Parts: sequence; C-alpha cells; structure tokens
Amino acid sequence: MRCINNKILRMNIGMGAICALLTGCGSTPYSMAYSPDYPVSSYRIFDLEENADVAIPFATDLCVVDGTITGDAEITNSSSAALFSLSSDETLYAKNVHEKLAPASLTKVMTALVALKYGSPDEVLTASSNVKITESGAQMAGIKEGDQMTLIQALHLLLINSANDAAVMVAEGIGGSVEGFSELMNQEAKVIGATNSNFVNPHGLTADNHYVTAYDMYLIFNAALGYELFNEIISMPTYTTVYKDRNGNDKEISVNTTNLYLQGETNAPDAITVIGGKTGTTNAAGHCLILLSRDSSSKPYISVILRSEGRDTLYGDMTELLSEIKN
Repeated sequence: MRCINNKILRMNIGMGAICALLTGCGSTPYSMAYSPDYPVSSYRIFDLEENADVAIPFATDLCVVDGTITGDAEITNSSSAALFSLSSDETLYAKNVHEKLAPASLTKVMTALVALKYGSPDEVLTASSNVKITESGAQMAGIKEGDQMTLIQALHLLLINSANDAAVMVAEGIGGSVEGFSELMNQEAKVIGATNSNFVNPHGLTADNHYVTAYDMYLIFNAALGYELFNEIISMPTYTTVYKDRNGNDKEISVNTTNLYLQGETNAPDAITVIGGKTGTTNAAGHCLILLSRDSSSKPYISVILRSEGRDTLYGDMTELLSEIKN
C-alpha cells in the first residue's frame, strides 16, 4: 500500500519527463514518470502553480495502490475488489484493482458525474426514439419517445432503479448524442485520473471497448460524491415522481433501489452503515457493486467489487470486504 498524505506535495518540472516525488504512508519516497498510459491510474499532475516552477500532484488527497493488499477478508468469488478509507486516504484491501473489466451499470456513476458537471438539475430533457432498448434483461423505466422530465428526475431513475432508457435520455440531453456524451465521459475520466477506463455508452450495457478498473471506479465514485444531489439520490430506497408524456399528460412512476443493503434484504457487518451506492449486472460484467459506508465514528469508506459470480456471492463478498473496517 502506498497512500498519499494530505500535505501539499510538490514536483519540480524539468526539460524532460515529469517526475513526482511521492511520499507513501509509512514507506520511503519514490519517483515515477508521468504517463497517461501507465498501468496504474491517477499518477497525474493536477494543477500548476502560478510561477510554473512547481505543480500540485493529482493524488494529494487520494489513496494510491499499485499492488495487492490483503487482510482478514477472503474475496474468492469476485475478480476484483477494493476498500478505501476516505478519512485517512488508506487502502484497506486491494485485489486486482487495475484489471480492466466490464462495469455494467456502475457506468451510470460516470454518467451522473458528467451530467451534474455539464447540466442543470432543472433543465428539461426530451426522450428520442433511442430510449427504446431491446437488449434482453435491460432494466427500463418505461420512458417513451417524446416524454419529458427534468434532469433531476432522470438522475433519480438512473441511479436508484438503474434505468437504461433514462441513461440514454440524459446522454442525449446533455451531450447531444450518446457518442458525444461518451466523449465527455472519457474526457472527465482523464481529468479525475481514471486513465484505465473507456466508455462508449452511458448505461453500461455490453459493448466492445467499454471497461473500467476497480481503482478507477473509486476515483469516479469519489468525484461524484462531491455533488450533494448525488449523495442524496444514492441513499434513497424508493422514488416517486410525475413527468409529462409527448401530449403533455402526467405520467407517474415509482421505482425501488436495486441495492439489497438499502432494501433491507442484506445486512452489513455490525457497526457499519451502508449509506448508498450503485449496482450493476450484465452477462459480460457479472455482478458489480460500489458503496459508500460509514463506521461507528461516521468515518466514510468506498468499497467496490467487479465481476462477481452471482448476486448472493456479490453481497457475501461485499459484506466480507466491509468487515475489514475496524471500528
């Protein structure tokens, strides 16, 4: 484990490659050349100071991990898993966190992040014919061509019920098209250091060249938590709203969360409270889950699992992972 302390670290900028002297938690300093293609994400320059002689490194307030970190938890049924302390910037568990995997609907965290950055919660979106998705098993809210709702309504359907038609509606409303919005997703992923991810759609349905890593999902989820509305939505077990159809008539919809912790069907370890998160499931991605949780002292944690074998094993592994939090 190498975890960047909360101090402002500085890097000298020379004529050649840019190198960062990073101080690990309890470890010796090490240097690393900056490259967007480096197999470990987030080793990036965040901002130049005014005199242009020094720069603030990207990972000043982030936990950085470049290997395996094990504890008491045995995560055997999932390809990738990680647990991060947001209060201490410490990685508590890491398994294959830089392996590129299909994220399924965890993609929608990135969709929400981009929508919140570039859109206004009250702006009205109009559904095109593209909201009709025919992929077998795709979660839908029943949005039809011509339906209108605000971005805030669409984000609730996107994050609580994982509605794929809502994802298309958001993407086209904010980015002009699914392709244009996907470009924004990739642009913003690089801004936050998620350089080992690539998005080709806003919903996470199976597509070539659409992937993330567990570590990048931590970076994306952590960035999304900077928006109060995102925090509010991911903690809601149910949601009811009224929007307009193409003829201006009211349409009411009620949805339930796909998160079994919020549903009360699965219990977290003692003294751990699951605040909220996002689920994801496709045949290609398996079962995926990312959570925000708090311990008995209200200290926050992000946990993520990618490609679990089934729903039961996903929640079993996640509960095991959360047991690494020592109150």
